[in-house]
Amino acid sequence: MLKVSIDKLDPGMKLAKPVIKGNMILVNKDIELTETLIKKIQNIGISCVYIDAPTKQSISKEEALQQLDWRFKKVEDKPYMNMLKRLVREHIEGLYD
Repeated sequence: MLKVSIDKLDPGMKLAKPVIKGNMILVNKDIELTETLIKKIQNIGISCVYIDAPTKQSISKEEALQQLDWRFKKVEDKPYMNMLKRLVREHIEGLYD
């Protein structure tokens, strides 16, 4: 899921969350955007929406794992921190599969 500015929307994108103004759902999730629908969303003052798309990772998997090792270097002797590091490592590896 990606948060996308209204001016970056393209027809064919699919909403991951409903478009809501106040407490009213204007466009439900899983709706494919059309040019007309994009213009209507722009006209009601919505600034961004959530699009159903895989997120792009800004750094490589190797760099993310190196940063993880660096961040946990001072607490390697603490069992709970090692458990937390292991869980975060699994999460990072899952992002790149």
